Amino acid sequence: MNHTKGGLVIFTANSHPSSRELGKRIAERLGVELGKVQVYQEANRETRVQIQESVRGKDVFVIQTVSKDVNTTIMEMLIMVYACRTSCARSITGVLPYFPYSKQCKMRKRGSIVSKLIASMMCKAGLTHLITMDLHQKEIQGFFNIPVDNLRASPFLLQYIQEEIPDYRNAVIVAKSPSSAKRAQSFAERLRLGLAVIHGEAQDAESDQVDGRHSPPTVKTTGAIHPSMEIPLLIPKEKPPITVVGDVGGRIAIIVDDIIDDVDSFVAAAETLKERGAYKIFIMATHGILSSDAPRFIEESAIDEVVVTNTIPHELQKLQCPKIKTVDISMILSEAIRRIHNGESMSYLFRNIGVDD
Repeated sequence: MNHTKGGLVIFTANSHPSSRELGKRIAERLGVELGKVQVYQEANRETRVQIQESVRGKDVFVIQTVSKDVNTTIMEMLIMVYACRTSCARSITGVLPYFPYSKQCKMRKRGSIVSKLIASMMCKAGLTHLITMDLHQKEIQGFFNIPVDNLRASPFLLQYIQEEIPDYRNAVIVAKSPSSAKRAQSFAERLRLGLAVIHGEAQDAESDQVDGRHSPPTVKTTGAIHPSMEIPLLIPKEKPPITVVGDVGGRIAIIVDDIIDDVDSFVAAAETLKERGAYKIFIMATHGILSSDAPRFIEESAIDEVVVTNTIPHELQKLQCPKIKTVDISMILSEAIRRIHNGESMSYLFRNIGVDD
């Protein structure tokens, strides 16, 4: 059954077959067929997009999931959006459940804010609206000059905890670092569970020794500063020993985060929790990138189960590691598309969501 008004076209921009699965699920929920389009790589690795039906005056939704080749993923999205724009589509909404380069959203030494660059490119290509999910930093929305709907996967993960973990009342929500404590607190308050925070684990250290910006001047100059004044130096950080703030003894530990990619920190956190008496370890994350040997490390670790959503295809990783489970979030994405196309309010999808969620 078609649940939308006419003039809706849904395309999947990804040329990888496994990445089209989410688009098929969304189209099926909306009762429409996926738009006809060809996306492929030329022999010289250039991306070519050929739209095979009219989009003039229609609302186009381009669904793009991030494959292993993230840069090709971005180019496919940009070229398809631009093709729809030059074909006179009325509106072009990008549906990127996982926003690529979202970790590079802050200035690091002489680096760059790549998330801002990607946002500018998408807007320039012709995007008029963006639907995404659990941005790594909510401030990324400010990089766009178009409306951005940052949906949440937490209701689906909370439902999984309540339905699939039989003794979840004996669980404690764990933040594997102080930076993820707000997310963990949100889960703990909604489930009426305790909270624990791991402090002192290895952080992404940035050495100031190789950065000239922090080097002392080679020649003393007193022209601009009074001779008696000296610029105070910031005391360097010293990593404290690993500690767990909160009681996890004899309980199920549920570690929550937004992205799980390099699993070293999760494996280390699981070992620490086991040493402190936790008898089961679960990991809940929205985006399961699971790069490189992550499935093997998970399989060999003290982690009992890793639960991620299907914002990123990970069927191959699931074959390598049975501990990886998937939660389907196509329902909320299809509802967001329906509401935007029909001109309905989006506030229903954000009910009971606070600033820190």
